[in-house]
Amino acid sequence: MANPSPGLKRDPSHRITTEPFDGVVTVRFSSAILAASKHARLLKEAGHPDVLYIPFEDVYFDFLRRSGTSTHCPFKGDASYWDVTAVGETRTDVMWAYEHPYDEVLAIRDHGAFYPHKVQIEAVRQDETDRPIG
Repeated sequence: MANPSPGLKRDPSHRITTEPFDGVVTVRFSSAILAASKHARLLKEAGHPDVLYIPFEDVYFDFLRRSGTSTHCPFKGDASYWDVTAVGETRTDVMWAYEHPYDEVLAIRDHGAFYPHKVQIEAVRQDETDRPIG
């Protein structure tokens, strides 16, 4: 691996997994849809709530602007953040992404995740609806 996680090297028992989310995820801020995807990934990390990551191609960047915020995770890498402005309202750092994640979590590269306390996230699993999602 060219870019292994230093966190997993120090703590190989730490668990992070990603899997496709079998359903549709829609993210809203006020009345604006920020993202809608049938191709989200669910990241599960020991000690943290599950997080849905949405492919960049399903994120509406017209409402988002990169902020100056960045953070570092020893297991995933460096995260960049985006602010939202829609319907006359602005909120800071609503979405983050690991644009160059460590090898162990490459599945979330070019995917963004949203804070559920800053936006509305609706995730409907295929088995919870009688509507076709494919």
